[in-house]
Amino acid sequence: MTNPFLDEALLARAHAHAADFLRTLPDRPVVARATRSEIVDALNVPLSRDGEDAASVIDALASQADRATIASAGPRYFGFVIGGSLPVALAADWLTSAWDQNAGIYVTSPLASVIEDVAGRWLLELFGLPADASVGFVTGGQMANFTALAAARHEVLRRVGWDVEADGLPGAPRVHVITGAESHATIDVSLRYLGFGTRTLLRVEADAQGRMRPDRLHRLLENLSGPAIVCAQAGNVNSGSFDPVGELAAITNEHKAWLHVDGAFGLWARASHKLAPLAAGLELADSWSTDAHKWLNVPYDGGIVMTRHPRSHRAAMTSTAAYIEHTTGAERDGIDWTPEYSRRARGITIYAALRALGRSGVEALIDRTCTQARQMARLLAREEGVAVLNDVALNQVLVRFGDDDAATKEVVTRVQQDGTCWLGGSKWQGKGVMRISFSNWATSDEDVERSAAAILRAWAATRVPQSA
Repeated sequence: MTNPFLDEALLARAHAHAADFLRTLPDRPVVARATRSEIVDALNVPLSRDGEDAASVIDALASQADRATIASAGPRYFGFVIGGSLPVALAADWLTSAWDQNAGIYVTSPLASVIEDVAGRWLLELFGLPADASVGFVTGGQMANFTALAAARHEVLRRVGWDVEADGLPGAPRVHVITGAESHATIDVSLRYLGFGTRTLLRVEADAQGRMRPDRLHRLLENLSGPAIVCAQAGNVNSGSFDPVGELAAITNEHKAWLHVDGAFGLWARASHKLAPLAAGLELADSWSTDAHKWLNVPYDGGIVMTRHPRSHRAAMTSTAAYIEHTTGAERDGIDWTPEYSRRARGITIYAALRALGRSGVEALIDRTCTQARQMARLLAREEGVAVLNDVALNQVLVRFGDDDAATKEVVTRVQQDGTCWLGGSKWQGKGVMRISFSNWATSDEDVERSAAAILRAWAATRVPQSA
C-alpha cells in the first residue's frame, strides 16, 4: 500500500537542491544578483485550476535560490547580527518540519514539550540565571521583549492591586516605563503593542559608548512614584556595549521597579569566561530576552524570553478554552509562556545546537567571532582616512570613512554591490557609519581578511574623485 506521506523522490529532489545551495555558499557572491522584476517574472505565474506537478514546483523555487537570495547564511555576511545555521541545527529543523508538531500544549506534542523544558534549563545554566526562572520560545527578539514586558506590566500593576489582564489599562495606575537613550527599536514597538504610548517613555542619558548612566536613572526614579519598568541593554545594537546592569539592578531594586534586559545578542557573552564580566550583575534583573538565530546559529525563528517571576509570566500569556487540555502535573504547556498557541516546535533546533556544541563549543563560537571583530577593526583602522568609532568590546565594529557621511554611505553601497561581503550602514551619535556585525559560526580569519580588502578597495574607489 502506498504511503501518501512519504514521497521519497520529492524529498530527495529537495535535498539535492538544498545541498547544491549549501555547496556554493562559502564562495558565492553575498549579494543577490537578480532584480525584483526578474524574480517576479520567474515566480509570478497564474494560479492554476488543477495544480502543478510537485517536482516542478520545487524545481521552480530552487531555480531562484542562487541569484535571488542574500547569502546571509554564509561566512561573509556581517549585517544585522544575523547568524548562519549550524549543520546540526539545520538538520534538526528539517526534522521539525517533518514531525509537524504544534508546541502549544503538551497533549499536542509531548516530544516538543520535553525538549523545550530541557533546552530551557540548559539556557538558564549557560547564562547563569536563576534555575527556577520561566522560559518561553518565541519568534525572535521582538516577541521576546514583548513577552517579558507583558509579564512586567502584570507584576508591577499586581503589586498595587490592579489586574491588567482582567481590567485592562483604562483607569489603571500609571506605569512609568524607562529606557536608555540607545535602546533598540523593538523595545518601543513592544511597548506600543502593550498599550504604552512611545510619547510617555522616559529616556535615560547614555555615555559615549551608548551605555545607560546609572546616576541619571537614580535621579529619575527618585522623582517618580508608582509602578515602574526599566529596560536595559546587553549588547548595544551599534557599539556592542553593555549597560552596567549590576548597578542598574541595585537602583531598580531600591525603588521596587522591574528591570528587563534586552540581550538579543549580548546575553550570549555570559557563556564566555572572557566576556562574562561585560554582563556582570545581569542575573539580578527580573527578565531577559535573546535570540538564538543570532549567536547560537539556529534557523529562524529562535527567540527566547526568561523571567524571574514565572507566575506573572504565565498570567500575562496563558489562555484557556473548554477544548484546550491544560496539564496539571510536571508537563510543560508552551501556551503558558508565549503569545501563540499554534506554533512551530522551535525549541528543537535550539536543543540540537546546544547539545552538539556543549558549553565549550558555545564559548568558542562567541570568543572566536569577537576576536574576528577586533581583527577587522585592526585591518581597517590602519588605513588612512578610516576610523573605528567604538570600543570593540564584543562583536560590533563601527567604521567611518573620511569623517564624512556621504563618503561612508558610498563605501557601504560599493561593498554591497561588490558582493564579496555584505554589511550595512547606521547612525552613531549623529554620524553616518558602516556597521559590521560578527556572529556566524563559519566565518574564518581568511574571510575577515578578504572582506577587509573589499572594504578598503571600496574606500579607495570612493576617494578617487576627491583626489582628482
